[in-house]
Amino acid sequence: MLLKLEGIYKWVNSGGRRIFLLKDIDLLVKEGEFISIMGPSGSGKSTLLNVIGMIDGFNEGTYKFLNESVHNLKERQRAKLYKEYIGFVFQSYNLIDNLTVYENIETPLLYKKIKSSERKALVADMLDRFNIVGKKDLFPVQLSGGQQQLVGIARALISRPKLILADEPTGNLNSKQSQEIMELFKELNEEGVTIIQATHSETNASYGQRIIQLLDGSRNDYNL
Repeated sequence: MLLKLEGIYKWVNSGGRRIFLLKDIDLLVKEGEFISIMGPSGSGKSTLLNVIGMIDGFNEGTYKFLNESVHNLKERQRAKLYKEYIGFVFQSYNLIDNLTVYENIETPLLYKKIKSSERKALVADMLDRFNIVGKKDLFPVQLSGGQQQLVGIARALISRPKLILADEPTGNLNSKQSQEIMELFKELNEEGVTIIQATHSETNASYGQRIIQLLDGSRNDYNL
């Protein structure tokens, strides 16, 4: 078992009312799975990914990741787990504005204290794989949305994480790029990397071994 969520609730208070973002979510993910999360905008897909990725907390429930009780960990311990095992492809890219493309991609390797010569080789491989060698000295503001997305994906993959979380990973890519990224995810999954993606795309979702449907923060796939 890679991770297990039980009875997860997340809410915000607004105007004296409690608005649920996630309601009673149970999820068991085994190592090596490829899971697609689907649902309309506002259904809780990104929120669920952020909870799994330890970026967001939650109000009720339990979360175990590699048998660590995430809900009992201090923020520093959660951050260490995240940096060690998780690669996140954000819908909004989340690139660091004052770092170049090269430096953005290299960042996860710095957390892992990988030596300089190995970092150079790994970054060069990613730049080549995503056909962005010519962009390596540019800053995010100088890139198109699609190029920023490719940099974000390269950054998420470079440290060979145990779990990849991908929030609409091909949202800003053309159809050819989209297919290439999904085929890359498929290859990584076949090599043992666990992947959880949130997507609107039926085509992308079909790469998953199972599909989880969300509606208004609740799982809606039990009757599929």
